[in-house]
Amino acid sequence: MAAIEVDDLHKHYGDNHAVDGVSFRVEPGEVYALLGHNGAGKSTAVEILEGHRIATAGSVSVLGFDPAAADREFRDRIGVVLQSSGVENEFTVREAIDLYGSVYRNRRALDEVVGLVGLEAKVDERIGSLSGGQRRRVDLALGIIGTPDLLFLDEPTTGFDPSARRLSWDLVEQLGQGGTTVLLTTHYLDEAEHLADRVGVLANGRMIAEGTPSELIDGISGTVVSFQLPESVAVADAVSTFGTILDHEVRLCGRFVEATVDRSTQVVHRLTGWAVENNVELESLSVKRASLEEVYLQLTEQAEEG
Repeated sequence: MAAIEVDDLHKHYGDNHAVDGVSFRVEPGEVYALLGHNGAGKSTAVEILEGHRIATAGSVSVLGFDPAAADREFRDRIGVVLQSSGVENEFTVREAIDLYGSVYRNRRALDEVVGLVGLEAKVDERIGSLSGGQRRRVDLALGIIGTPDLLFLDEPTTGFDPSARRLSWDLVEQLGQGGTTVLLTTHYLDEAEHLADRVGVLANGRMIAEGTPSELIDGISGTVVSFQLPESVAVADAVSTFGTILDHEVRLCGRFVEATVDRSTQVVHRLTGWAVENNVELESLSVKRASLEEVYLQLTEQAEEG
């Protein structure tokens, strides 16, 4: 049985179709990232899965439950990390974890939780005295205190510094390896690329792409070749000159040249051959695989144009 199964899900607010026929499936132990710009429908879809909103049409199964009618057993098996916390500032970290943990049958020990989220040194500090990133760690602690089978993470690393983000990534990977299913929403595309087993991209309430990060990248993009425009080539001539050399469409941003290519070895050979023949040094020459962020932007732009 799937951990999450969504079939033709709709949520309408009058003429606004916030979710418009979305279907996807998340397997047990999978980390699934649901991506989309603000207003794409991802928050509405997740709130339906959590049982906080009622669908207009379609079917939803979460851990075998209908979340709209779920009871204590369902709540006991999920963890939720919302975008913003409602925890009272006067609580200490210890008090908040003890209070929230008291409602779960299979709660983690306090020391284990604060160790997982990196709050050992702050356990007796009041939440109101913590930094934004530290408060976000408290939110993570409250999400995992009940040893959930399914964890909803809504923008979990907002406000984190790079070190804290890596710590949270390690935590999500550890949870996944332990069999916890994770549904992640994030605006950090590198986060989704690093953590997600599969990704679903929403736009205008519809699922426009789904697959592993590698599948999405390979499906609509190739290798990106980029370099600084040499002084010997006029900006007005750059697109035509390097379009001919590379035999691919070229993009120009200021004096930065970029092209997405499908046979990078041949393209780089032609480019560097031209540079050697013309005694030109190609500054900032880079050959890299397209990122999930670049693919996401291309997908959403195509959806808006369509």
